[in-house]
Amino acid sequence: MTKKTLTTVAGAPVTHYEDSQSVGPRGPLLLQDYFLHEKLAHFNRERIPERIVHAKGSGAYGTFTVTHDISKYTRAKVFSEVGKKTRVFVRFSTVGGEKGSADTERDPRGFAVKFYTEDGNWDLTGNNTPVFFIKDPKKFPDFIHTQKRDPYTNCKSPTMMWDFWSLNPESLHQVLILMSDRGTPVGFRFMHGFGSHTFSMVNANNERIYVKFHFKSAQGIKNFTDAEAADMKSKDPDFSQRDLVEAIDNGHFPKWNLKIQVMTLEQSKTFRWNPFDLTKVWPHGDYPLIDVGTMELNDNPDNYFAHVEQSAFAPANVVDGIGFSPDKMLQGRILSYPDAHRYRLGVNFDSLPVNKCPYAVNNYHRDGAMRFDDNGGKSPNYRPNSFDDIVEDQNYKGTPYELESNVVAYFDRNENDNDHYTQPGNLFRIMTDDQKKNTISNIVGAMSGISGPKKDEIINRQLCHWFRADHTLGAAVAEGLGVEVDMELLR
Repeated sequence: MTKKTLTTVAGAPVTHYEDSQSVGPRGPLLLQDYFLHEKLAHFNRERIPERIVHAKGSGAYGTFTVTHDISKYTRAKVFSEVGKKTRVFVRFSTVGGEKGSADTERDPRGFAVKFYTEDGNWDLTGNNTPVFFIKDPKKFPDFIHTQKRDPYTNCKSPTMMWDFWSLNPESLHQVLILMSDRGTPVGFRFMHGFGSHTFSMVNANNERIYVKFHFKSAQGIKNFTDAEAADMKSKDPDFSQRDLVEAIDNGHFPKWNLKIQVMTLEQSKTFRWNPFDLTKVWPHGDYPLIDVGTMELNDNPDNYFAHVEQSAFAPANVVDGIGFSPDKMLQGRILSYPDAHRYRLGVNFDSLPVNKCPYAVNNYHRDGAMRFDDNGGKSPNYRPNSFDDIVEDQNYKGTPYELESNVVAYFDRNENDNDHYTQPGNLFRIMTDDQKKNTISNIVGAMSGISGPKKDEIINRQLCHWFRADHTLGAAVAEGLGVEVDMELLR
């Protein structure tokens, strides 16, 4: 086997890798030992900024295979024929913890899929829950602040979390899911994934419908109890990462079945709730799941940093046949996600191998930090010009559609938009007795951490929400907390 010469980053051979150049065997080091400075300077810059959310994550490559024809809903080429295969990269994550936190914490799990399609990369960024804590992106920074560290103690604060949730009853649906055993899944293989947002699809006849995406785990659902999750945190804070890597290395390739729900534009006008409200679900009885395909993860990245840490997903990345909706949270993420990646990875983040579209990319973007290719060479960096043959493809021209209003305002919510209790109440009532018991225990344990001069106010306010969702749930939580309920609060 031919041996490789050790070099500097510029390619010069290195003859002393472990010993620094000095004045005599015990003298001071020399500034001219350029490789010493190269090593230390690079080491100081090894860490890129941590993701503000979803910092701790795991990822793998795989294949999506179409199993059912949905061409009547969309002309997206990724779904163009049964049997078609598309390479994917999937990243799973916790949401609130830092990169060094345990990946078995009670937390939602990120579930982001990058489809490398011939019409460009399509990123479906979601969670392991079909809903979220808030419905307006203006609240997102405040919500995430409550999941991070108290600016005074620099510790996680149950008081901050429950204060925010109790003042935002729209969070109740997601909080109930989080407090159930679904808040502590057994790794990433045994949980479902959801696009969560409402998206749109357009078919070959330019007919538009609204759609929700669901990835159903073929491995089934497995959750830790609160005690089991706490035990695993102490034994192996990287359990979920290790489980995914080892399963794929051992040939136990995890699979998910992709299904969709569809809603016509007319149905969206008469739906009981705002169909674009991220805190609500579409009942399966009214909008049944439709089979689409199967996703299998079968290829571990050969370098975690290059692929998982530098991966960047953005809801802005859609392809022909798949589009947006008036979902306010989705609209906010269209802006914020690419902006976060430009800050964290640089303006050329899409040129990194894990993010790069494997098909032709032609545009006039130039320069910027960390340009990874020939920067367009000597070709023009402006348009229109008289020299290149890049054209606009009118086959991909967007389909016009009408908006329901032309009035710009900060709109008050209608009566049904303020119904934050029916769906979480229904969810609690369909739980098994054991699931109810564990959920109540988890809520009591979490709310027991509320402290400070506003403790009673926050607890009573949150109890009011639990009672409005389900009287049995509210009573059980109150009993667990040893709180005598003021019935006036329930009116």
